[in-house]
Amino acid sequence: MHNLAFDVSHLLAGGLVLVSFMMLYQDRLYALLNVFALHAVLLSLSVGWQAYIQDAPHLYVTALIALIFKALIIPIVLHRMIVRLGIHREIETTAGIGPIMLVGIGLVGLSMAVMLRVTADANLIAREDLAFALSVLLLGLLIMVTRRNAVGQVVGFMSLENGLVLAATGAKGMPLVVEISVAFSVLIAFIVIGIFLFRIRERFDSVDVQALDRFRGDRR
Repeated sequence: MHNLAFDVSHLLAGGLVLVSFMMLYQDRLYALLNVFALHAVLLSLSVGWQAYIQDAPHLYVTALIALIFKALIIPIVLHRMIVRLGIHREIETTAGIGPIMLVGIGLVGLSMAVMLRVTADANLIAREDLAFALSVLLLGLLIMVTRRNAVGQVVGFMSLENGLVLAATGAKGMPLVVEISVAFSVLIAFIVIGIFLFRIRERFDSVDVQALDRFRGDRR
């Protein structure tokens, strides 16, 4: 049973890292949102499996929250926001996809080297999950940094938050009240982000971050 628990945990957490690379590779918004939905589904499965092997029923609620909000509601809302705002479907990046992927591989290697070293005394499942979680977190940060489109940066932020949830559940979970507060914080953030994007579109006729920087430079 222990080997099965380790293998499934390893498979799901490693799948999250792989899907993070898929998001890093995408150059179209719709594809990016679809891949993020898959990322959320894998997170939900990973948290659900941790709930089972840790005998922690409250983690099933976390898994359900991730499935409903992150895999379904948020991607649908962002799809509609893209259509309503008429946002350009292609994603501009700060560098080529090749160099960005190489940086991502380096970040994963760094995560493994650092986390496996500092968690030497932890159990094997927790060590692997924390190493993968740090990889997902850093890849989410890389998505945020390398995307010029505001929606792409929002997706990077959400994938980063998925890494935090994976780390928390791998380290024997968070209290349910904290998980619910995190979920509501994300929902509130999306309400603010939605209003923010509409205001940007109304004021500048663009959600390209580089275009906003150019406008700020012109004002000077």
